[in-house]
Amino acid sequence: MKTIIIYFSYDGNCDMVAKQLQAPLNADLLRLYLEDDTCRKGFAKYLWGGGQALGNKAPALKPYAADLAGYDLVVIGAPVWAGSPAPALRSFFENTAFSGKKAALFCCHAGGKGKALEKLRQRVAGNDVIGETDFVNPAKQDPRGVREKAEAWARDLASRFPAAPAGLS
Repeated sequence: MKTIIIYFSYDGNCDMVAKQLQAPLNADLLRLYLEDDTCRKGFAKYLWGGGQALGNKAPALKPYAADLAGYDLVVIGAPVWAGSPAPALRSFFENTAFSGKKAALFCCHAGGKGKALEKLRQRVAGNDVIGETDFVNPAKQDPRGVREKAEAWARDLASRFPAAPAGLS
């Protein structure tokens, strides 16, 4: 099973989860970065991010390479902004299409996940979604607990393939 984890991370939460999933899934990582790399903090971050999400923005991304043809499983990760996946994922989906794959979805949030997973599921229509999960403030949690949850989810995903990655069977 060849796997890629594609994700956006603003505060490091999704980055932490993606890196915890990487080894057990033997996955490649593709982190998406915004062209506008201004670091916003506090209220300005919520005002800007919420405006992006509620306004259905598709912000410019820094260049990336995403040839998904050789992958069996595509894992998509996003922070939740105003109940939706961060707009960087909208930009990704507008520029990168794939179908006929197994897909898995995760989101990271501080409050509720809202409809983020449902909206991601809609974006990967044409693919077989084999799993989804959410992580609450992973960067503020006990790293062992995050690792254990990520590894358990990775085992569950791998179990859906005839030949699981080494160490997960």
